[in-house]
Amino acid sequence: MGSKNLALLYRPNSLGEFIGQDHLLSPSASLRRLIEEDALQHSFFYGPPGTGKTTLARIVADKLARPFYELNATTMKVEDLRSIFKQYAGALLKPLIFIDEVHRLSKNQQEVLLPFMERYDALVIGASTENPYFSLTAAMRSRSLLFEFRPLESEDLLIMLERVRRSEGFEIEEGAKEYLVDSSCGDMRAMLNLLEAALAVESTVTLRALKSLRPSALHDGAGGADTHYNLISAMIKSLRGSDIDAALYWMARLIAGGEPPEFIARRMVIFASEDIGNANPNALGIAVDTMTAVSRIGYPEARIILAQCAVYLASSPKSNSSYVAVNRALKAVENGALIPVPKHLRSPDHPGYLYPHDFGGWVEQEYLREDLKFYESKGAGFEKRLEEWLEKIKGQNGRK
Repeated sequence: MGSKNLALLYRPNSLGEFIGQDHLLSPSASLRRLIEEDALQHSFFYGPPGTGKTTLARIVADKLARPFYELNATTMKVEDLRSIFKQYAGALLKPLIFIDEVHRLSKNQQEVLLPFMERYDALVIGASTENPYFSLTAAMRSRSLLFEFRPLESEDLLIMLERVRRSEGFEIEEGAKEYLVDSSCGDMRAMLNLLEAALAVESTVTLRALKSLRPSALHDGAGGADTHYNLISAMIKSLRGSDIDAALYWMARLIAGGEPPEFIARRMVIFASEDIGNANPNALGIAVDTMTAVSRIGYPEARIILAQCAVYLASSPKSNSSYVAVNRALKAVENGALIPVPKHLRSPDHPGYLYPHDFGGWVEQEYLREDLKFYESKGAGFEKRLEEWLEKIKGQNGRK
């Protein structure tokens, strides 16, 4: 076989040719109906690589007959966006702008996009291997639909393999077929790239050739239901349950699957505040230090730093008191509890304001006109000490 890019050559060009993602694209699925009715809104496709995110964006652009611009967040300039929007100002047919690696958009880039998305000066579709709930601003998410792409099933990869085999006319051993599919772990691009390399070596694809090119599974078996999101969820829940060995196992699965150390560390920073909080306030500092260290060191040594942090977090006392409290406060505000700021607390300082430092560190005065209670200490770990401090502070002095 001559030099070919199988992944590009056999990229589906229509919804009928698209393989997999039935939860999104079956005849009755909402996303497919939105596409067919030309009613698709700004959308973000997220999920593992090689699952059809870019392919579907191109199919949408072709089906809707829109001008198509494919950008990458790592190289995209704000001027590029403004130039596209200016070109189609006043045009009836607006372009489709596809942004790959959308999780890498800077805050400035997201802010530039917002008004154009609001006016629908273009249809914006983004693709990411990271969940946009963690990587995009709330303003971007509120203007978009979010669709999760799952690792392709073995049956999906076999359909594509047979399609290519019939067209290219090559032979493949049964064991080689099984290894080609299983070791690709739901990544269509990875399967076709390995197949292309094997065909460049010999006309009949053998298991021996495949294993010489890919000695082990691409993502350490993290296919099917064991998505990147399920693995990180299992790790976090193991930390929350104080199971050190389970947390290390799920972390090892993520590391072996090529998960960036920064992603694992970021999730541990969130965990340190959400699930440990003031039961052990040092946990947050250690997690932040871990995030900084792994970003500078990288693999393979970053695994040691991640493991040290995981052991510390799993061993720490747990409390979600602060997490629960801020959610209660936000819910109160969202439900209309908009209380005026008392006059003595307003800026600049009002004569009626009692400066606590003038009274030994604390003085009783009104800070909230309604008696709202959000925070309830669990008394776990250092939280107990904070309660004692607060009681002591308020017991020293008092003045109405």
